[in-house]
Amino acid sequence: MGRFTQGFYGYAFALFVCLAAVGLFLLVTPQSGEQHVPRIDYSIDQANAVRAASYPIEAPRQVPPNWVPNSSSVTQNGSTVTWRLGFATGKQMHALVAQSNEQPAAEFANRMANTDKVTGSREINGTAWQERFRSDKNQRSLVQVQPTHAVVVTGSADWQELADLAASLAPQSHAATAG
Repeated sequence: MGRFTQGFYGYAFALFVCLAAVGLFLLVTPQSGEQHVPRIDYSIDQANAVRAASYPIEAPRQVPPNWVPNSSSVTQNGSTVTWRLGFATGKQMHALVAQSNEQPAAEFANRMANTDKVTGSREINGTAWQERFRSDKNQRSLVQVQPTHAVVVTGSADWQELADLAASLAPQSHAATAG
């Protein structure tokens, strides 16, 4: 036994045992080539945002079936209510709806879009949205600033995916979330 614990042969034997253990571990561990994006239920955050906000909260009526809601948070600081809802899109990119009555609303929009530079505009469901692009972050944003609040649809998703998300937004009433 002493021969296996000393010198080069001991080192080689220990290395062989470690490599065999790693190989066995990899052999019995399930492997998957698919990415798993965790799906969340944002209905409670939506209801809480609608209940707490003094402005009309907008939520997606329906997103494409291959989109996965993967993050949601509602924060309230005094009378300021902010809701962020994130998705993994069908193209495995990120899209986020952020809305708040933080004042000034334009500063909230600038922070969420990571820029104050308007690069264009587009009409979605009869409403004008500002287009903003931040190339160093590969971030596209659709921004709507109202006197009482701002809504920002942003992320690494392409313009069409962001426009689809913006088109799915509908104001939520307090009655729709009750029950």
